[in-house]
Amino acid sequence: MFIEALSPILWLVIALSILKLPAWKACPVALVISFIMANQFFYLPLQDTITATLEGVALACWPILAVIIAAIFTYNLSVSTKNMDKIKDMLSSVSTDKRMLILIIAWGFGGFLECMSGFGTAVAIGASMLVSVGVNPIAAIIACLLANSVPTAYGSIGLPLTTLSKLTEFDASQIATYATIQLGFVMIIMPFIMVIAFGGGLKALRGMIPACLIAGVFYFIPSLATSYFMGAGLAGVAGAIFSMGFLVLYAKKFPVKDSEYEIDDYDANFSVTPGEAIKAWLPFILIFIFLMLSSKLFPTIHNALSQVVTRVMIYTGEGATPYTFSWLTAPGTLIMAAALISGFIQKASVSEMAGVFSRTIKTLVPTFITIITIISTARIMGYSGMTTTVAETTVAATGMLYPLISPFIGSVGAFITGSATSSCVLLGKLQVDSSIVIGATQNAQAWIAAANATGSCIGKIISPQSIAIGAAAVGAFGVESQIMKFAVKVYLPFILIMGCIIYFGQVLL
Repeated sequence: MFIEALSPILWLVIALSILKLPAWKACPVALVISFIMANQFFYLPLQDTITATLEGVALACWPILAVIIAAIFTYNLSVSTKNMDKIKDMLSSVSTDKRMLILIIAWGFGGFLECMSGFGTAVAIGASMLVSVGVNPIAAIIACLLANSVPTAYGSIGLPLTTLSKLTEFDASQIATYATIQLGFVMIIMPFIMVIAFGGGLKALRGMIPACLIAGVFYFIPSLATSYFMGAGLAGVAGAIFSMGFLVLYAKKFPVKDSEYEIDDYDANFSVTPGEAIKAWLPFILIFIFLMLSSKLFPTIHNALSQVVTRVMIYTGEGATPYTFSWLTAPGTLIMAAALISGFIQKASVSEMAGVFSRTIKTLVPTFITIITIISTARIMGYSGMTTTVAETTVAATGMLYPLISPFIGSVGAFITGSATSSCVLLGKLQVDSSIVIGATQNAQAWIAAANATGSCIGKIISPQSIAIGAAAVGAFGVESQIMKFAVKVYLPFILIMGCIIYFGQVLL
């Protein structure tokens, strides 16, 4: 049954990496395969298989596609009102080197967005902003995918880690601290990988080693301290803010200049008043304010907004729970509100905003197909037991070496679902149960549980959902296979390294 359970994943790997099919063509086939396998081999009743698919459609539309539409509409409206040009020039005033801007935007700002809202916001907005400063679209997507590998565990104010804590009954601060320690190597080395990937080789590190070190070290230390003393909620946010802040200070104090990586059309005479700067950045300022105020950091506001929900029973099988549409706390709602409010303040007419929205929807049709089918596939695999079968077979085959592959299991969950939270829901308890079987200590069990979240971070690099979001954000449809081919080359060594970190780390606990 292992091959049958794995077949949708195998198809996606073959279709995207070997056949080089675009994701919007490959993912519907994966849905058909999972539907047939679940119904015929895992004996999920037809009605349950259909309703599992429908629940996947609901999840894809709300909140995931809502976030993508809102984020890309925000960017497109900024382009239409010419404010993105001002943002580009302001960023260029920090540095005219594309490598430095990749670190500031994709790593720092993108990390902040992911930790605040999740659901692809960081990839969508980050890639769009990088393209606006002259970064090649494919390079922009790759940079954001690599950058997104770290903050995924801390997404939506620590939701994956707090969820994992509840499911496994380990202390949230312990889980967050262990996850941060496990991600330490990735945090420090990933800025170097991003610059190397952008520049096509080690030569791209010329003059950038101090900046890459700053980006990684000042992400890791605040994240670790916040995880230990405060838990998961603000850990990633603290790391992203400190990293971005120190990168900006370094770029201003020690400018990096290399003609090979200079912005092409930088206006050296550009000037902007504080009022114009705030107005240009207003959509992103409001996104920050709205996401912050509606988060659990402000429980009164969060609890009030959380009351506006609709619960619908979609899945009809065993273990079914109502699907909850949270209308006012959803990132898509908040981002769209920020875009519309700032649009009016920036003097955009209703007809202009309507036209931008219409064009945004039209360009996203391939993304709609991709996201809806891949999330529906994940739902079917989860409800039918296909995902659990893959994990359990892997556990049975590894025995005492299980900790070595525990992050791989987490990465499979993220690859299938596109979400670290979903991966932790699907597989977090399995990780703990497996660690108990091999006789792991209590602390080692928590360490292995945390590996599910950190493995999910690595899995997000190759997630078809994340790749589709990035491609949609920059309008580069049909490049998914090219991006996947590169992403796999990064994923493989990192998941092996993470396995070694988990294995030797649990021995010490």
